[in-house]
Amino acid sequence: MGSIRSRVLAWIGRRYLARQQKNGFDLSKMSIIPDNALLPLKRDGLDPVAELGRIRATEPISKLDLPFGMNGWLVTGYDEAKAVLGKVSEFSNDFTNLVGNAGVTEDQNPGGLGFADPPVHTRLRRLLTPEFTMRRLSRLAPRIDEIVADQLDAMAKADGPVDLWEAFALPIPSLTICELLGVPYEDRDDFQRLSTARFDLFGGAGASLGAMTESLSYLDEIVKKQRENPGDGLLGMLIKEHGDEIDDRELAGLADGVLTGGLETTASMIALGALVLLKDRSLFETVRGDDEAVHKFVEELLRYLTVVQMAFPRFAKEDMEVAGVRIAKGDIVLVSLSVANRDGDLGEDMEKFDATREPTSHLAFGWGIHRCIGAELARMELRTAYPALVRRFPEMRLAIEPDAVGFRKVSIVYGVDALPVLLD
Repeated sequence: MGSIRSRVLAWIGRRYLARQQKNGFDLSKMSIIPDNALLPLKRDGLDPVAELGRIRATEPISKLDLPFGMNGWLVTGYDEAKAVLGKVSEFSNDFTNLVGNAGVTEDQNPGGLGFADPPVHTRLRRLLTPEFTMRRLSRLAPRIDEIVADQLDAMAKADGPVDLWEAFALPIPSLTICELLGVPYEDRDDFQRLSTARFDLFGGAGASLGAMTESLSYLDEIVKKQRENPGDGLLGMLIKEHGDEIDDRELAGLADGVLTGGLETTASMIALGALVLLKDRSLFETVRGDDEAVHKFVEELLRYLTVVQMAFPRFAKEDMEVAGVRIAKGDIVLVSLSVANRDGDLGEDMEKFDATREPTSHLAFGWGIHRCIGAELARMELRTAYPALVRRFPEMRLAIEPDAVGFRKVSIVYGVDALPVLLD
């Protein structure tokens, strides 16, 4: 089992680095997307670009240029974001709203919760929610501790710089999700590669949807195996408790949502949070503190970094007015979670990171019925990873200049290309 696990993690790193370390990206592939439409996904280091802050200050709901004749709006204000995300009956998340645009077809529907409306969303979330209660998730806590410790042990054996992304940030949520779903070890190498491609927009919408299709095809096979022999993971439990209420495609869609919602997002949080620590070593003491200090640190990181930069697109089901702005039926509304979480309406000095800040009602996990169902699992991983990292390597420091850290150019999930560190 150990050798298989090692090969899995090595494969993850090779696969990711091969994709990310190409010599630049071909922006011509995105020529059909106006620059204005990409603005919400651009950052300056850890911060949303300044222009987004100026837009929020003057027009918290502003016009957004979109291709294919779609009429779009960008929401950057905190109160306005909550208003849109909370309007369940007025807006639709259903995937069929995208069909017919940019060659999107119905058979590319990834399923899951993100692209579903009630009553389908209500039924699926009802089945899934018990598996994400703290009582159920608590069974994973010892395994998360082991996963983190194993990665630290492996890092300690390395000579020279260690890529914290490859060796620590990515394996922790990867192996945790495999544990959660009940994916057999022999299947985990294929399972890992199905998350990252859909988030990077340089391949265009077709490439992203193609990655979803490939993911679902693979997960269909995992589900079939679980139908024949249900395990103790999430898929096995759903089959044993609700097998007659959910078909294989729906199960694969839910598994895909867990994969994409919890792998690269948590990995990016771990890596970017480590970068925050490395830029201000006084924070090492904070993270070595008590549970309350770690809790505040993690919540502030979630708000400040907001790695999922935009919520799932909302489509207006009727003419309406939101914060004084007229939105027409059929308009697409994109909510910038990263910019809304820097809004002064959420608190004072929101552009700054403050590890002592009392936890805010941030939108890092979204809001309303589509709020991330795996939020508590992500918190468990982050609260375990950071203290263990600084206690094991108290002299850890960047192996490159801070300005040399490579960030993703345009991605719905923001992150780093690599994070080389020296451990002692």
